[in-house]
Amino acid sequence: MTTAPRQRFSTRAGLADAFSDGAPYEGVPSHLRQPLTAWLHAQLGRGEYREQPDHGLAMVLSLRLRIDPSPYSSSLDRLLGAEGAELLDVIDALLAYRADQRQSENSRNAAHVLGVLLTEGGSAYRVADDLSGLEMRVATAVRGAVQQTVSDAASSLPAGSAADHLAAAWAAAYGLHPDPVRAYSEAIKAAESAAHAVVEPNNAKATLGTMIRVIRNSPSRFTTALFSPAGKDPVAPVEAMMRALWEGQTSRHGAQTGTVPETPEAAQSAVHLAATLVQWFTSGAVVRTP
Repeated sequence: MTTAPRQRFSTRAGLADAFSDGAPYEGVPSHLRQPLTAWLHAQLGRGEYREQPDHGLAMVLSLRLRIDPSPYSSSLDRLLGAEGAELLDVIDALLAYRADQRQSENSRNAAHVLGVLLTEGGSAYRVADDLSGLEMRVATAVRGAVQQTVSDAASSLPAGSAADHLAAAWAAAYGLHPDPVRAYSEAIKAAESAAHAVVEPNNAKATLGTMIRVIRNSPSRFTTALFSPAGKDPVAPVEAMMRALWEGQTSRHGAQTGTVPETPEAAQSAVHLAATLVQWFTSGAVVRTP
């Protein structure tokens, strides 16, 4: 549970002015530099979880990150000396490597320790729930709602690959190295997969665009769980959300004018909009009328 930071005693006692915290901190602020470096040293060098330095793992991480070792030091020394964004890259790559392998109890414990360091230090990043890397920090309730939608979609056969696309969209929007264009594209695919069986089950080439046209042209064929006043179109909110998602993707097609890629903010909004649509279609909140 996330709570407001505790005020310093000197502030509570009236001995000093209130401390202005800049959290969440992007990058590696000075107060987190040493704890994160010490954590990495414990994983690769001599530390709590290692008796001998792991030069082999350091070499693999250096190759994955395309980090050139210094002529006068090993890959291990180069990684342990990483600072700023590069330090985050090394930590992210280490978590991803261990996720690809069979996680040991020690490595899982180490990932949880890292998570505590980032949380207590007010970092803008957190360890992903599957321990596979770092991601941008999002409100717990919001993150949980999307994760529940992914889980529900994964267990729904009519939803097709909606769960995979929504999970990929989330990772691309909130990962350590966000990819807004991919996040938006995956968000659309997630909505398409979830809506396909309800809106256009017999059209193998259905897209979000063709589904919007079907709903717009035949709204009476669909209804939703939301209360709709007499005379109002109950499926209008669904069409509006689908249209906003579809028309908000600026890089889908090329033209004589320059292509404008989606912004990180637009991509994140698209992911949450797609998550709502996936939840509605997979839960039965949107159905065809008899």
